[in-house]
Amino acid sequence: QVQLVESGGGSVPAGGSLSLSCAASGRPFSLVAMGWFRQAPGKEREFVAGISRTGGSTNYADSVKGRFTISRDNAKNTVYLQMNSLRPEDTAVYYCAAKWSGATVVFTTRAQYDNWGQGTQVTVSS
Repeated sequence: QVQLVESGGGSVPAGGSLSLSCAASGRPFSLVAMGWFRQAPGKEREFVAGISRTGGSTNYADSVKGRFTISRDNAKNTVYLQMNSLRPEDTAVYYCAAKWSGATVVFTTRAQYDNWGQGTQVTVSS
């Protein structure tokens, strides 16, 4: 099991920026692939960004490419999501997710992830 705690959500006007963090514990972090998902009211939880266990590979949803950046610091057991040029449609609860894996790949679907954080609210006003 990997325990995850997100932080950094909040409210910003459109065009603003926010940075989310997710601290992990319970497994060697260098063997855990990480992802960020989001869920808006009345919608399915959707993939936002993923990063391989080494940080060498990343993947993004088309809706956030060029605006969001996922990164990780294996020495701090933390994954980050830098969100720039935020839009009202980015409003959602953001969840980090962990996948215990020895492979250096990025996982992009909900079913592939084993552990989830509690979520943090991001609200973007127009």
